[in-house]
Amino acid sequence: MWQGIQSITNYRLATPACDSDASLPDALNSFYARFEAQNDMTARKPIPPLEDQVLCLTTANVRKTLCRVNPRKAAGPDKIPGRVLRECAEQLADVFTDIFNISLSSAVVPTCLKTTIIPMPKKSPLSCLNDYCPIALTPIIMKCFERLIMRQIKDLLPPSLDPFSIQHNHPSAPDREAEPAGHQHLPLQLDPDFLTGRPQSVWIRNSITSTTTLNTGAPQGCVLSLLLFTLLTHDCAAMHSSNHIIKFAYDTTMVGLISKNYESAYREEVQRLTAWCKANNLSLNENDGENERDGC
Repeated sequence: MWQGIQSITNYRLATPACDSDASLPDALNSFYARFEAQNDMTARKPIPPLEDQVLCLTTANVRKTLCRVNPRKAAGPDKIPGRVLRECAEQLADVFTDIFNISLSSAVVPTCLKTTIIPMPKKSPLSCLNDYCPIALTPIIMKCFERLIMRQIKDLLPPSLDPFSIQHNHPSAPDREAEPAGHQHLPLQLDPDFLTGRPQSVWIRNSITSTTTLNTGAPQGCVLSLLLFTLLTHDCAAMHSSNHIIKFAYDTTMVGLISKNYESAYREEVQRLTAWCKANNLSLNENDGENERDGC
């Protein structure tokens, strides 16, 4: 009943004001791109093996996905409402199937389907730029595209890997080498283009910044981001059964059982995690300050 009243009255929960400062959008755009300056690696697309089969979507699956669009969801930067996509699914299915399959075969995500950033307050009152969470706003049709790809990927994942999990704490998992989950074995042709060359601009009310191109990180709030995070951190797991590594996008926690003052296993695990981060170009944040609390 309350959801119905909210819909009828267009009720929106009041959030802390975030547009009083005209310079705030540009400041946030620079803040969200701060790790780009530390990235000295040129983005490149790996050449897929000749035996790899390019994913091909069917018109029936595209039509079904369009029919499932929630018409009450807000439109993306393209201003195309979900109701249009849902009501015209029959007429649009063939067109979007061709667009999606061309995108998959060429391993290119159209720039117009990539993200604009909407900063959302994490708490109140706001005291610094880090109190704004960068949420990606993408066109609804891009979310449909991502869902179609995600379903295909999930069908090929091993049972020991939960694609919806943002943590792995299974010390009794089978030998990792026996069940490879590397993205080269999965239909992730769009993986490099999805994660690199992303145009970013920050949008607050009527103000939108100039575009900054990013090659680091993954857009928060996209359908595929959580699954890619799980896959790309799959090999970061605890070696000792007394330890668990709980992985989140903004923070990673290591939990260990230390009995009789025996800390060797825990300390070794910390060293292995540090080495893994270094090998995967992740910078550990060792500052415990309030303004730097958001992980590595």
